[in-house]
Amino acid sequence: MKKCCFAMLLVWASAAMAMPIASSARALVPSEIQQLIGVDYSAIKDSPTAQQLKDQLMTLAPDLKNAEDSLKGIGIDAERDVSQLDVVAFRTTKVGIQQVFVAQGSFSAKAVVKKMKLKKVAPTKYGTASLYPMGNYEMTFLDDNTMVFGPEASLKSALDTQAGKRTALDSNPTMADQMTSVDNAAVWSILDQQGTQAMMLSFLGEAASKVADYDTVKKRVLASHYAMSFQSGVNFDMTVLTSDSLTAGTLSSLAKAGILYKKMSASAVEKTAFDATTVDSDGSNLMIHFKTDDQKFQALMKSPLFQAVSR
Repeated sequence: MKKCCFAMLLVWASAAMAMPIASSARALVPSEIQQLIGVDYSAIKDSPTAQQLKDQLMTLAPDLKNAEDSLKGIGIDAERDVSQLDVVAFRTTKVGIQQVFVAQGSFSAKAVVKKMKLKKVAPTKYGTASLYPMGNYEMTFLDDNTMVFGPEASLKSALDTQAGKRTALDSNPTMADQMTSVDNAAVWSILDQQGTQAMMLSFLGEAASKVADYDTVKKRVLASHYAMSFQSGVNFDMTVLTSDSLTAGTLSSLAKAGILYKKMSASAVEKTAFDATTVDSDGSNLMIHFKTDDQKFQALMKSPLFQAVSR
């Protein structure tokens, strides 16, 4: 899941404006959301850098490749027919992280179901939903141009949320507010407290170990959101929500120290990437910004640092 989400973030960035998750799909996102990624799928073809990223990172995201193959299996070409793809990962008590995909596009539910009938593929019922096999996944349509699919158990968990059997996203104001901040970006993502804490520990590296009471600081990290675009070069912006300005300032100092530490053993290309990264705090928010041109980013993709982070 970690690999899939990071690869999704890097690959499907574009200059176009993405859409929020479909209103028909929002109701099936559980409140225990771990991460939600929204992608403007239709604009991939407009960015050569995004295409290069896709070719390089697809092998690191087997779940994503399986999703595209599954779409193709029912006659939907991701590049031609899908305009928006959302990846929804949520936590469950019994089985841990579950994941479903939401696709919006120019495909037609009626046309897909008609093909299923011609192949004598009959749906199974789960509540009021009709579930169809889709490669290694199960899928159902939410309306004529929106579908949700994923492993059977994950899909049923999401449908249980839609049916009111478990709480939905809107009952989690922290994550709902994070999504409102970014869901009109070309590529956007929100990450919950546990996910953000793990991400920050990985980002800070050795710098975190130098803080005696880092576990206390970590608990004050609440959530994060980020967005990436290729509108004018490569732009990445991440905001980490903390409980207070002191925590945000402390993390800002740690992040700057972490970058300096990593630069000591970095290659020339990697040092250029670190130089293109700025870190600051604004009230209770930690702000991280990265900007470079396409040529430098394409060189960065070939570096050991990029390979390690992508994995």
